[in-house]
Amino acid sequence: MSAPILRYFSINHLKPGPLRQTSALFAELAVTIDDALPDSAEKSVALRKLLESKDAAVRAALDLLEDGAK
Repeated sequence: MSAPILRYFSINHLKPGPLRQTSALFAELAVTIDDALPDSAEKSVALRKLLESKDAAVRAALDLLEDGAK
């Protein structure tokens, strides 16, 4: 069974471009971690921190949109 936090790694709502590309990298890693590790408190922490990192990276990618990249 997938960890509930994986729903926050969804990229379906994002249009093609830098935000989706950035988010997709983290989504792939999140699924890999969820599949590879047994359920535990540490796995939950790892996924939560990865989500925090993804959020920061997507915010950084917003600068690419402001520079005219689509």
